[in-house]
Amino acid sequence: MNVPGRARVGIWLAFVVACALIVGKSQYGADLAAFLPSSPTATQRFLVDELREGVVSRLILVGIEGAPEGELARLSRDLATRLRKDEAFVYVANGAEDALRADGAFLLRNRYVLNPGTTPARFSVGGIREGVERQLDMLSSPASMLVGELLPRDPTGAMLELADRLQGENGGPEKRDGIWFSRDGKRAMLVAQTRAAGFDIDAQEGALAQIRAAYGESTLEQHGSAAHLLLTSPGVFAVESRAAIQRDALHFSLLGTLLVSSILLFVYRSLRVLGLTLIPVASGALAGIAAVSLVFGSVHGVTIGFGATLIGEAVDYAIYLFTNTAPDSTPKKTLQRIWPTLRLGMLTSAFGFGAMLFSGFPGLSQLGLFSIAGLVVAVFVTRWVLPELLPQGYHVKSTASLGPPLMRLLAMAHRLRPVALLLVIAAVAWLASRGAAIWDDELSSLSPAPRALQQLDLQMRNDIGAPDGGPLVIVSAANAEAALESAERVSATLDTLKAEGVLAGFDSPAFYLPSIIAQRARQQAIPEPAVLTRNLSEAVKDQPFRAGTFAPFLEDAREAKSRQPIVMQDLAGTGLAIKLQSLLVQRHDGWYAMLPLRAVTDLPRLQATLAKAAGPGVAVLDIKRELDSLYHGYRLRALGFAVLGAVAIVALLLLTLRSKRRTWDVVAPLAAAVIVTAAILSVAGTRLNIFHLVALLLVVGVGSNYTLFFERGNTASIDPQRTATSVLFCNLATVAGFGVLGFATTPVLGAIGSTVAIGAFLSLVFAVILDTQARKVAAQ
Repeated sequence: MNVPGRARVGIWLAFVVACALIVGKSQYGADLAAFLPSSPTATQRFLVDELREGVVSRLILVGIEGAPEGELARLSRDLATRLRKDEAFVYVANGAEDALRADGAFLLRNRYVLNPGTTPARFSVGGIREGVERQLDMLSSPASMLVGELLPRDPTGAMLELADRLQGENGGPEKRDGIWFSRDGKRAMLVAQTRAAGFDIDAQEGALAQIRAAYGESTLEQHGSAAHLLLTSPGVFAVESRAAIQRDALHFSLLGTLLVSSILLFVYRSLRVLGLTLIPVASGALAGIAAVSLVFGSVHGVTIGFGATLIGEAVDYAIYLFTNTAPDSTPKKTLQRIWPTLRLGMLTSAFGFGAMLFSGFPGLSQLGLFSIAGLVVAVFVTRWVLPELLPQGYHVKSTASLGPPLMRLLAMAHRLRPVALLLVIAAVAWLASRGAAIWDDELSSLSPAPRALQQLDLQMRNDIGAPDGGPLVIVSAANAEAALESAERVSATLDTLKAEGVLAGFDSPAFYLPSIIAQRARQQAIPEPAVLTRNLSEAVKDQPFRAGTFAPFLEDAREAKSRQPIVMQDLAGTGLAIKLQSLLVQRHDGWYAMLPLRAVTDLPRLQATLAKAAGPGVAVLDIKRELDSLYHGYRLRALGFAVLGAVAIVALLLLTLRSKRRTWDVVAPLAAAVIVTAAILSVAGTRLNIFHLVALLLVVGVGSNYTLFFERGNTASIDPQRTATSVLFCNLATVAGFGVLGFATTPVLGAIGSTVAIGAFLSLVFAVILDTQARKVAAQ
């Protein structure tokens, strides 16, 4: 190794060390919002922010099942007690009366300002009499104990009416043994709100660990239990997805590396040369992750997983170098011959992945930057470093034995052209018949969480009475008070529509925190003490109540009339605070009040009525439909950029090859491979998403290396047998590396792996069948 050679190796080593240091200090995440657009409309941006930062993202649903009902209830109580002492959680509830005492005390103290039924009529003689008689009738019901306690403080029945309204609108889980249970009674339910935001995956992981530790202590104190713990939440999704992606990326990268290494060891018959082959791969992966970390500040788990796929293309460069080096030549001379082809192959891949940089999705932009940086570094390491490390006089001996039979196969491949043409025509016809149905435009298809975990989350949310993600009214305003006032106007319209059967019910932040105007109006509805005392006496004069029975009522009414309006801080420590925080939020451009709707039967009529009655700043959204529409629009945008990337590749090839015919020789097999791959996936029942689009871009990048070596004017193919053998081994390595990844449990990695494995194989097949150079090579 001469002095310039040592300098290049030294520079490479320093670069690798620097990248490794950056990678070691990088932050890693699995936030689904990374694969949502970075610049949607104001409403869409609000929905994306809710996915990342809203209170729902901080709620962890806990289930305990697998034991008798009594034991599940005991475990739930004990777990809730332990978690309430943990500062990682700001609120824990499981339906127990002691846990709801703060809610009940708050509601009772503020029942008049919270109840929209607080009008002068409620405190009239008739109103009080009606309230007393209704509660007396309830003394013979299961609620008799509650009524007996409330009657002296609330003869109007305002508290019972308020509780019925909140319970009726929100539904809620069933209670058994005083604890929340699933509807089938097999699972005790608990809700915990973390202090940290949902997108803080490290904090969410810590909170989940603390829940599991507390549950473990509970079961130990009960001398073991057959019950087991279930956890679900956006935080659980993120933590589990990150762990699954990292686990799959590690395991399948190792497995893919072992499989590729076995193939290459058979080819090279040298452990040293095998190790050298993996140097560009490792260098490219480190460089890619470091580049993403520096530009984006954090690295998505899918990007890490994509590092496993870099094996499939980056390893090709070293294979081309080693297998094309003849016994009477040197690596440097080989590189002089094949470098233009390697460089062009790398550029076509970079142009393809460059489309993702402008897709509008931070996650896809990360993948694009990672791929481009990784491939550029891998090809330059192959060009400037590997020749200095390769043993003197080394050449691949297996080419001599494999070359002749491979040449015979190539000579016959052109006979399959009619079959290939029919296959492409059939694929085009199938895709055309399916139309847009080949694409999966549901946002859930992007989730790296397994389907089983998604189904468990849906089931537990139904059990706990969480919103179902259906229609939602969103009110935007400059401040919280204006948002509450608008929410109250919308609520009045919704009450009318509810009475007409247009919807079954709704929720509103104004149920938990009325506007100051509404609170003042309700306070004004409470009569002066002298008037109220007179009305009360007249209302109960025929009832056998002792004197002074309703003194607490008179005192509460007096305080309620003079008390300052309640504000957000007054709800702290109650379950009402969680409800309010989930329905009234501040975002970048103002405040938003959300009113989830239940069982809407006539959405067009509801939208039309609100448009007339509610005024500006009010929108009716179907959350799932809106997010799916958001994804659909940006999937089309990403597809458009992919097409632009393909056009850029064609332009690059035309500029470099300076021949339409030669460009056709390169492009035609790639186009055929992409079309047939998409058709195969569709026929197999797979609906394509953005990750399949990424994989098809990678097919173009990998496949271009094959077609470039086979195109008619390629000067790198002076030794046909070595050229054909190198392309074959590159293809085997790619199919092996990606094929293994296709078995990953993480849907994202599985989709990329299976798609590229199929597409890479077909790229070689079509390159051999369609390119005239293949027959020329075979004839030589």
